[in-house]
Amino acid sequence: MSVADHALLAVRVQPRAKRTEVVGEREGVVVIRVAAPPVDGKANAALCRFVATRAGVPRSAVSVARGEGARDKLLRVEGVSAPTLRAALLG
Repeated sequence: MSVADHALLAVRVQPRAKRTEVVGEREGVVVIRVAAPPVDGKANAALCRFVATRAGVPRSAVSVARGEGARDKLLRVEGVSAPTLRAALLG
């Protein structure tokens, strides 16, 4: 799923959790709980911040490529390969 200088990651988001954490993987999709509510893009912002921190990239390197208003999203992460990103989140 990586293309040159970025990685695409399929995630399922569970907002309003007690804490932000990676739950695991289901059918190739990484499941992440975020503490933020799904209001005014707060859950998306929290998700991008969390993924950036875990991947060791700047917050601006993570964006929602598809699924802005849905639980199932496709994230684009600049500056990291897909295997490295998956290892950072699931490893």
